[in-house]
Amino acid sequence: MPSFSEIQHAFFSLISTFELKDLVDVAVLSYIVYLLLKLIRETRAGQLVKGILLLVASYFVSSFFELKVMKYILGHALDIGLIAMIILFQPELRRALEKFGRTRFGVTLLGIGTLSGDVKQKWDTAIEAICDSCVELSATCTGALIVCERQTRLGEQIETGTILNATPSKEVFGNIFYPKTPLHDGAVIMRDGMILAAACFLPKPQNDAAINKKLGSRHRAAIGMSENSDAVVIVVSEETGQISVAINGVLTRDFTREKLKGLLEKEIYDVSDDNTARKKKISSWFERRKNK
Repeated sequence: MPSFSEIQHAFFSLISTFELKDLVDVAVLSYIVYLLLKLIRETRAGQLVKGILLLVASYFVSSFFELKVMKYILGHALDIGLIAMIILFQPELRRALEKFGRTRFGVTLLGIGTLSGDVKQKWDTAIEAICDSCVELSATCTGALIVCERQTRLGEQIETGTILNATPSKEVFGNIFYPKTPLHDGAVIMRDGMILAAACFLPKPQNDAAINKKLGSRHRAAIGMSENSDAVVIVVSEETGQISVAINGVLTRDFTREKLKGLLEKEIYDVSDDNTARKKKISSWFERRKNK
């Protein structure tokens, strides 16, 4: 076992060779570990990680006490551990990559997220129609579920419904969600300011048991869809007429028309506006460098 002076000497030797790039390296690694811990928290992956840590601890204990058979079995188990982790954590890894792609860094890097003038005009009309429809549906306690697609494409959910490609209006929404129509049971998915599909099935929440028991199937579907994508999901309760919105797995309730309109404009327009401003700054920086 190394003495305290040897440990101290090794520590100061390490510090003396420490450079700025090493600090950046440690900071980036720490941030990745933080994101991984945040990702697996409150999911079944958390229990799997505990099991893996217990397996590693058992390996070190067997090595310390020279339990050859246990060490041999645990060593081979850890050899295939990376492949096993990829298989076991496949849903979580997929979610992590999707979330990275939806971050502002990912959006900027991939050059997506900017709305064209035509699409923005369509969303202007769509937001007004959504707000008017939700107020009318709320007054009559007619259930509704509207998904506003953003960066994450919802092809899997669209395939479960009926393609419409309709221009949004309160009359169209009223016909879709009228209880006696074939399309009322399911979600409307909107893309680029148009009603792309109706009667779509949405994924279940990742931790369904933790959700308030008073929430019905529409609210649970909204939470599940917002967990699996960056979509903005609007819900009108069939029981109370209350308007709610789910974003990133969080359901916010009791929206008025003005509050709903402000949220939709912020969530749908802000990313593109930020990207446009950022691209202008980058272009101006390169232009200044060129002139020098």
